[in-house]
Amino acid sequence: MMVLERKERKKRRIPRQKRRVQVSREKLLQAARLVFSEKGMDATRIDEITERADLGKGTFYNHFTGKGDLIRHLMKDVLDELAGDLNEHCREQSELPQLLDAIIMVHINFFSKRWEDYVLYFQGRADLHLTHSYSGIDTPFIKYLETIEELIDSAIQSKISKAVLRRIACAVVGFVSGYYSFAIIATEGEDVDKALGSLRSALVAGLVKFINEALPRTAEENDRVVR
Repeated sequence: MMVLERKERKKRRIPRQKRRVQVSREKLLQAARLVFSEKGMDATRIDEITERADLGKGTFYNHFTGKGDLIRHLMKDVLDELAGDLNEHCREQSELPQLLDAIIMVHINFFSKRWEDYVLYFQGRADLHLTHSYSGIDTPFIKYLETIEELIDSAIQSKISKAVLRRIACAVVGFVSGYYSFAIIATEGEDVDKALGSLRSALVAGLVKFINEALPRTAEENDRVVR
């Protein structure tokens, strides 16, 4: 009987231990979000994250191999959620202008009240060093870009290469990020999303123009341009 009771108590302890581990991990991730938004990812030290989380360095290394590992986990969480929202709210849009407008609105709604996540997203995008093969871009960002590529490809009649689609997806991300940054600088508080919303039509028009110019022309269209 006593053996059975000990086994039962041990079973009950395991979920509690898992919960404590999960709580510690979330405290570290949230602390990192806050410190990164204040100091930037490069300037932030691990001890600043653990101090903000009120945890020891040993606890940090129980969860992450280093700051880069923590950043990858944060980026994955943010970008996976953002890609999920894009899939949920944009799949039904078949016309390019409406699709681009929906993509912009998803970003506005996603980052509204999530300043720390936007800073992480912005810094992560700025730290990408695009090469011809795009080696070095972390997998979460690739998956996020591919989500945008698939959405845009579904709304374009022309057959275009993966390389051109990648350029277009990067341009969309750059446009949205740049406009959002401008809105943050130009406004305060809740007016940020309102200001960006008012720029949506100009942003959509600019993206449509960029995409149309990036699309391959037929021989007949090239002949008209020459003339």
